[in-house]
Amino acid sequence: MHSDKLTLQTIVQMGYAAYERRHPLPDYVRRAVWAILACRTAVLGGHVQACPEGHVERVWYNSCRHRMCPQCAWLQVERWLRRQKARLLACDHYHVIFTIPHELNPLWLANVDTMSQLLFASVHDTLLELLGDGKYLGAKPGIIATLHTWTQTLLLHPHLHCLVTGGGLTEAGQWVVVQNGFLLPMRVVMALFRGKLLAALRQGVAHGTLTLPVGQRQQHVESLLNKLGRQKWNVHIRERYASGQGVLIYLARYLRGGPLSNRRLHACDGQEVVFGYEERVKGPGGQAKHRTMHLPVAQFLGRWLLHVPPPHAVLVRCWGLYAHTQGAALALCRPQVGQGSAEVPEPVDGQPDSRQGAEAEPERCPVCRQPLVCTALIPRAGAPPPAKMRWEQVA
Repeated sequence: MHSDKLTLQTIVQMGYAAYERRHPLPDYVRRAVWAILACRTAVLGGHVQACPEGHVERVWYNSCRHRMCPQCAWLQVERWLRRQKARLLACDHYHVIFTIPHELNPLWLANVDTMSQLLFASVHDTLLELLGDGKYLGAKPGIIATLHTWTQTLLLHPHLHCLVTGGGLTEAGQWVVVQNGFLLPMRVVMALFRGKLLAALRQGVAHGTLTLPVGQRQQHVESLLNKLGRQKWNVHIRERYASGQGVLIYLARYLRGGPLSNRRLHACDGQEVVFGYEERVKGPGGQAKHRTMHLPVAQFLGRWLLHVPPPHAVLVRCWGLYAHTQGAALALCRPQVGQGSAEVPEPVDGQPDSRQGAEAEPERCPVCRQPLVCTALIPRAGAPPPAKMRWEQVA
């Protein structure tokens, strides 16, 4: 099957049953797979929509709304994005990326929920402590952080993307900007982040709140943490952006839908999956080059399933001025950066097809543009009622 019709759902249908027989999986991973297989099928029920003028009629099955499903992610992402854009300050922003060393991947897999919480906490404390220091900014910034756990080729690579304001609010209520367009010294950020996360990991190992990877003893993990304390960690502060919207859109892209969109899937014959990825050329100004990867179906599913988050896992956090409890402080900043009062974002309704995007307006008749109306409900696991017209113009 080629890319015009290929979806993650199709690949899971082809290979998951065989994969599940050979690999033990947590219940929450099995539930995620069930949701993706059931998404927009009769299993979840649905309804029949029709044009009031009788031009078209169609069956619309319900979405699973699972955060890992690329088929129904658009609506949830768009709603979140519009809410955040309405809160975003009209100032410079910086994109800061914190990555944990790959040597910690076994510890991550044994403690996904706890490790993600420790990563968020370490980044939170690092940024707010340094930017609150009068030596640097001396004010409270706004920060939006999202957790990604993958590379472009679906390998495990836990890291946090942070959108940080290039200024902040002092205790006196004054907006101040970073000095000379320089957010923070990267070596200082790296050292503080490394120290905070390693201290939290050592405490977790010592007190037994972190599960040791299979086959590893406590002494082995403690030795690894000591070794990592002498190495450089990958912390990157990217160039200044005049607006935070571009980075916000990037963060939102992976908020739901998992690590791989259906658009990146090229082909699958039941034995092998072919998908595209971007490989960034190293060095200053390096451009991303499009590459193609071929993986056996089982290996592809194994990589993808690594990134299913545990239930109730929080993948995005808002801190400082962007925290949801800081509405008054945020309102105090807006006039100081030349910005009016925040506007309530327009609601996003409907269930657009991920392959078509928002422009398709699937809730309207393609002939007369009137909103479609519900004419019948389809129970869960039920079959749709017969219809003579399904997206066909009446003669």
